[in-house]
Amino acid sequence: MIFIKSAKNIVGVVYPIVEEVATSLGYSVWDVEYVKEGTEWFLRITIDSEEGIGIEDCEKMSRAIDPVLDEKDPIEGFYRLEVSSPGLERDIRTDAHLEWSLGQVIEVKLYAPMDGCKLARGTLYSYDNEKIVLKDECEIVIPRKNIGKMNIYFEF
Repeated sequence: MIFIKSAKNIVGVVYPIVEEVATSLGYSVWDVEYVKEGTEWFLRITIDSEEGIGIEDCEKMSRAIDPVLDEKDPIEGFYRLEVSSPGLERDIRTDAHLEWSLGQVIEVKLYAPMDGCKLARGTLYSYDNEKIVLKDECEIVIPRKNIGKMNIYFEF
């Protein structure tokens, strides 16, 4: 048995397990989260593929990963397993997500206002460990430490 002290460590242990199963099914892993909502813990696996992800794909991945997680038992206690697609307005949380999002319009929610605004939208031009740069009519440089949430912006 592996003893894990935090949700971040759980993701680090679970991610390679999930990635191996996803790859064997022809999917890629967009994200893995282990979060507590209310009194319940959720293991959220987000998968992707070039053909897109449908409900059947999520079900297929869920059925494939469930017994593997039961066997390896990396999470102590009860949790709910959720498998989903990233959707049109996929969350951007990692450098790999930022790399994938270059040239796309993203929406950035800030912890505190910048120039009186807590929301920025623009084409992701570049990023590094310290900041992201959005460009449209002007260039907006946003320190990464100020970012609460980022996602692809899709106008319906």
